[in-house]
Amino acid sequence: MQEQPNYESEKVVSNLRFVDGIVWSRAGYLAVADVRQRKIFKIDGSAHPPVLKDNDGGASGLALDIQGRLYICESEARRVTRLDAKGQTETLADNYQGKKFNAPNDIVVRRDGHVYFTDPAFGSANDHRELDFYGVWHISPKGDLDVLAKWQTRPNGVALSADGKVLFVADSDRHAVVALDLEHGNQRDVVTKVVGVPGGVKTDVDGRLYVAAKGVGVYSADGRLERTLLEGVRAVNCAFGEASTESLFIGARGDIFRVKPGVKGALQY
Repeated sequence: MQEQPNYESEKVVSNLRFVDGIVWSRAGYLAVADVRQRKIFKIDGSAHPPVLKDNDGGASGLALDIQGRLYICESEARRVTRLDAKGQTETLADNYQGKKFNAPNDIVVRRDGHVYFTDPAFGSANDHRELDFYGVWHISPKGDLDVLAKWQTRPNGVALSADGKVLFVADSDRHAVVALDLEHGNQRDVVTKVVGVPGGVKTDVDGRLYVAAKGVGVYSADGRLERTLLEGVRAVNCAFGEASTESLFIGARGDIFRVKPGVKGALQY
């Protein structure tokens, strides 16, 4: 592993209960899903962050599109919804062939409007499954739903490559990250032997992968571990943000850290 430059880090939020979904808005704030409080907060530097959505259906993963609409994986409600600028909620998907989803977990929206999300089942959600697989899903801009992958292990975080052609999916059970070629349908392991349980995944403009687990592992495009950010922290998710997209926000239980890894994130919006 080649020597990497030092990085700056600071704790920017410490009054939440359990951070899960986290996404940066071009409007200048973080949208953060707090699982324990069942609220999505707008983290904008205020002493008392305003609530974007209350009683959020067990919000887990969050994403934004180029119109600024917020996409939500509602794990407890077992559906994927979209929140517009007026606060109106629309259900995008809640079943497959009449069977409810397991517990939608993480989500990403490509700049052309294609939506990708994972549907594992952790904890008690496993007791209520109607599907006999854990899915990686696609919703087209017209609203059509199709399954990209049916796994017997549980997919978790998702991210797109900078060009939008590859979907990266964390496999929590196998401690791996899988690359799905969206043009040809091929899939392969790109990262294996992740230390800790891989959750959220993000990419940068140079093709690296950032995997939240025991700290945030930074992997080269061919899957080599280059370094680990906040190694002593149990990270759940992460998101690039701020004007330059050179800040990486890391959610760890009730805290959010900001790290400057020295590269820009690959955002789709």
